[in-house]
Amino acid sequence: MSSHLPLFERARTRVNEEALRAPEGTYCYGNLLASAAGVATALLADRADLEEARVAVLVPPGFTWLTTVLGIWRAGGMAVPLPVAAPDIELARALEDADPEAIWVDSEMIDRIVPAAAALGIAVHSTSELVPLATAYDPGAEGLFPIVPQERGALMLYTSGTTGRPKGVVHTHASLSAQVGALLEAWRWSAEDHALLVLPLHHVHGIVNVVLCAIGAGARCSILPRFDAAEVWERLATDRLTVFMAVPTIYTKLLNEYECAEEARRERWRRGAEGLRLFVSGSAALPVRVLESWEKITGHRLLERYGMTEIGMALSNPLLGTRVPGHVGTALPGMEVRVVGEDGATVPHGVPGELQVRGPALFREYWRKPDETAATFASGGWFRTGDEVAETPSGFRVLGRRSVDILKTGGEKVSALEIEEVLRGHPDVSDCAVVGVPDPVWGDRVCAAVVGTRGQAPDPGSLRTWVGERLSPWKVPREVLVVEALPANVLGKVVKPEVRRLFEGG
Repeated sequence: MSSHLPLFERARTRVNEEALRAPEGTYCYGNLLASAAGVATALLADRADLEEARVAVLVPPGFTWLTTVLGIWRAGGMAVPLPVAAPDIELARALEDADPEAIWVDSEMIDRIVPAAAALGIAVHSTSELVPLATAYDPGAEGLFPIVPQERGALMLYTSGTTGRPKGVVHTHASLSAQVGALLEAWRWSAEDHALLVLPLHHVHGIVNVVLCAIGAGARCSILPRFDAAEVWERLATDRLTVFMAVPTIYTKLLNEYECAEEARRERWRRGAEGLRLFVSGSAALPVRVLESWEKITGHRLLERYGMTEIGMALSNPLLGTRVPGHVGTALPGMEVRVVGEDGATVPHGVPGELQVRGPALFREYWRKPDETAATFASGGWFRTGDEVAETPSGFRVLGRRSVDILKTGGEKVSALEIEEVLRGHPDVSDCAVVGVPDPVWGDRVCAAVVGTRGQAPDPGSLRTWVGERLSPWKVPREVLVVEALPANVLGKVVKPEVRRLFEGG
């Protein structure tokens, strides 16, 4: 009996083929299916179908994480993966909001979650309770599990919280299938691919773009549960990988590791990286300096794309063809995009406006927030991304997040991302964040927090001069603050409300 879930159907055609290399071992697709069936059996107990009951998951990236989520889906439930690196208070807030009936936790983390779960009446289960790994997949066991409709909720992911309090985003099996299908087509995934995962598994980037795409293609995925720059380079050199995806922060750390290595290691790492077919960067703006340095070393120009928790990936640079720095390409298969002005009307090419998207990959709802869900859609089913873009012959260029990155100072509209790119071009700046601080005179006072290169503290005055020589006067930060590190989430995305607080009272 079919589950009606495409990922499971694909796995059944590759039962004896290698699927996963994880900290726990190496597994074929039959192992994934058999273990997921064991998880589903434990979840169902005396029920026939979880009927979209929410089940939270607090498990490090690996085989157990994947089979737990697949088992939840096979039983008809909705998985709520939580960040293993989050502080206990953040996990407690997520549990209170998601209100799952149960949470499956890695045995080494169970003490962290018991107090909050007990207070909320949530059943806690250790993954050590799960049925031991079955050695062989039994197709006859399929009749024990429910047929799961595509329209059923499959995954609740929390937004990154970079612009406000995280919201639960509900995706259905249909929207996940649409996201995976678009990327399989656009990036030409095949069963011959081998991807390396170094990203956390509570965001679209790691879950959909890497793990689910690998399964959807019948390919292999290797999981590195904790990022280590030297280890990643070694994997690139020895594991015959074909696909690697990361955030700009990770590429920056890899470049720094490369610069510090001896020549023999550099040469081996470089040759290994040359053998991949695709490197993708996303989840934050990619500094041009990082793009150019990576291409110089590996021969690969990073592919930039655009996505959000609510929509998956919407735009991508071409797999083959010209990729222009700072541009995120054109619409992916199945996605419609438009750019509108403040009056809601579409604007001509080249004119900045809000990017809106629609298509089968979009989320169903913000969890228990019907008003916010309704407000984020324009008429006709268009999702308001809140990002300001301009369409060019080279694709879309993201100018900034309207609520965070588009500043209005002295009557002028300013892109924080443009100023950040100029600051990153200074030899003494390794990273930066530009924000607008409320000001009675200027509206937004342009302020910049910068991190120096190799522990050096750049001179704020010289940085203001640097920007003034390259941009209009109203784009020059009125205040520059040198910091050791920028406040960021686990994906490396800068949390700008926290940056803004650094300047409060200034």
